[in-house]
Amino acid sequence: MNNPPAGRALLLSGARQVGKTTLFLQAIDALLEKGIPPTNILYVTFDHPLLKLVGLDPLIRLWREFEPAKEGPDYLFLDEIQLAKNWQTWLKHQVDFEKRRRVAVTGSATPLVTEGQESGVGRWQTIRLATLSFYEYLQLKKLPVPNLPAVSSLQELFNWKPTRFTPVAEEARPLTGLFHEYLLRGGFPQSALVESIPLAQKLLREDIVDKVLKRDMTALFGVRRVLELEQVFLYLCLHDGGLLDLPQLCSSLQLKRPTVSSFIELLGATHLIHRLLPFGYGKQVLRGRSKIYLADAAIAPGVLLKGKGLLEDPVGLGRAVETAFFKHVYTRYYARSIGFSYWHGKQGREVDIIADLDGQLIPFEVKYRGPAHTGLGDLKGMAAFCAAHDVKRGYVITREMSDFGELPGQSSESRTRLMKIPAPLACYWLGRSELDSAKQDDA
Repeated sequence: MNNPPAGRALLLSGARQVGKTTLFLQAIDALLEKGIPPTNILYVTFDHPLLKLVGLDPLIRLWREFEPAKEGPDYLFLDEIQLAKNWQTWLKHQVDFEKRRRVAVTGSATPLVTEGQESGVGRWQTIRLATLSFYEYLQLKKLPVPNLPAVSSLQELFNWKPTRFTPVAEEARPLTGLFHEYLLRGGFPQSALVESIPLAQKLLREDIVDKVLKRDMTALFGVRRVLELEQVFLYLCLHDGGLLDLPQLCSSLQLKRPTVSSFIELLGATHLIHRLLPFGYGKQVLRGRSKIYLADAAIAPGVLLKGKGLLEDPVGLGRAVETAFFKHVYTRYYARSIGFSYWHGKQGREVDIIADLDGQLIPFEVKYRGPAHTGLGDLKGMAAFCAAHDVKRGYVITREMSDFGELPGQSSESRTRLMKIPAPLACYWLGRSELDSAKQDDA
C-alpha cells in the first residue's frame, strides 16, 4: 500500500479460511484512517456469482460511473481473482499501463501462479499466508503467556549459559497444555476461536472436505472424481509426516499412478499439503520418495474426527508435532528462499527436516516421546548426516520441558553442536520471531 515493490501487484496466496479476506479488510481500514478517499478504494470478491459474470473491466467501469475518482492512487482489493475470466491478461495490463492503480489480489489455489506465469512474470509479488503460528494463536485467544525471554533466532540458544535453561523451562511449563490444544484446534482463525474442540474440528473438516475438495477442485481444476480425490486425501491424513509410498497408495485405493500423482499435485496447489524431496542431487532426488506434511497439524485429527484422542496416541501426536514444527520453520524462513528437504541414509538412519540457508545446512530432528529417546544413541541419523556434511549445528525438538539445553557427551572429534528444544518453546519462539521480523521490516 505504501511502497509497492517495483510497481508490481501483490498476490496473497494461502488456503481457504486462513485470513486473506480479513487482512484485506484490515488494510482498507488502515487506508481510511490515513485519510485516503473512500471512492479511491475498491473491494471485490469474485465468490459472488454476479460479479463473476460481470468480469473485471466492466466492473471497474461500473465502479467509476458511481464513484468518480479523486486525487491520489486507486487501491483495488480483488478477492479470489482466479474465479474471474482472463484475470492474468487483465492484471498484466493493469501493472503495465495503469500506474496510478495499486492492485492486491488473493487466491486459494496455485493456478493463480502456474497458469499465469507466462503473462505474469515480473508483474506481481507473492506473499504466502500460513495458518496461525502457536504464538499468534495465543495472541488471538488472549491466553496468558509465561514471561519468556525474546529469542530472535534459535541459534542464540548456543550462547546461553548452562544455568539459564532450567529456569526458562520451568517458566514455560504452562505452554505444554496450550500447545496440545493448539494441535487439536489448529491455526485457522475461525476454528481456533470456537470454544468446543469437537466443533472446531467439525468446522475444519467441512471447510476442507466440502469447500476445497468438493467445490474448488471441481470449479478450478475440473476434477470429476471427487470421491477418489477425497480417499487420497484421507490416506495422506493417516500418513501425515511420513514418506509417500505411491505403489502402496495406488494398491490400497485401487487407483492408477497418474491419477494419484495428479491428485497430489492438486492438493499442493490448494495449499493443503507440503512436499519435501529427499536431500541430494540428480538421481537421489528424482528416484526418492516425497515426504508429505499437511498444511496444519489439526487437519488430520479434524478430518479423521479423532477429537482429543490424538493426545492418547503417541505416534499420532508425534506426527502432529512434527507437522506443526515444520510449518513454523517453513513459514519463518521461506521468504529467504531456503530449500527444505529430508535425509534418508543407510541402515534406516534419517533426519526429519534439512534447511539449506545460503549453502549452510541446518538439520532438525523431532523426538516427541521423552528424554529417554533424545540421547546420542537415539540420534544416529543426525550424527551421520552432520559428520558427512560438516554441519556446524543442529536441533533436536523434544517433548519434556526439562529436556532443554545443549546435548552433552558429544565426542571431542565432532564439530557439530546439538541443541535440544522442547517443541512448545521452539514453535513459540519461531512464531514470535516471525512477527518481530515483520515489524522491523515495516519500520
